[in-house]
Amino acid sequence: MLLSLHLLVLGWLALRPVTAPWTGPSNLTPFASVHEAMAAGGLAAVRRALSGLLPLAPLGVLLPLAVGTPRRARVLSFLRTTGAVALLGTGLEIVEGWAPGHVLNVDDVLLGTLGAALAHLLLMPVLRAFAVRRPSAPRPQPDPRPGTAQGREEARPRPVPARALGGRQVQPFR
Repeated sequence: MLLSLHLLVLGWLALRPVTAPWTGPSNLTPFASVHEAMAAGGLAAVRRALSGLLPLAPLGVLLPLAVGTPRRARVLSFLRTTGAVALLGTGLEIVEGWAPGHVLNVDDVLLGTLGAALAHLLLMPVLRAFAVRRPSAPRPQPDPRPGTAQGREEARPRPVPARALGGRQVQPFR
């Protein structure tokens, strides 16, 4: 639910037309707008960094929770989440470039992926610890009687195909 809501808000922000008297050219040089903002001053640099880091940062936690991977391997979860956010950010930035008043900026993709990676690294260990402490649903216990199958009194031996054994007929164990 939260993932859908967040993606809906991101899509609305990316596709809504922005009225601007002029727009700058597209930025395809990595971190060029960040360097430009740092040269302008402290508040502009902080605003630029946060506007790039924050929009995709919740996806670093929401994607693993939606897929159900908090208990999986940490490195694999991190790589899958970061890769998915990079692809989603790239697609979102391309679609955003088509909307009036928006321009393509590769720094948005890079900073958004970095924000999601940081959110994943900071918040997923806490959520994993919470998931481990929470009791899970009881698992069905196997039948303690050997040789019984569910719904039958006794398991029947399966026939062994002759071709699989090189033409020899082998009797099943009884």
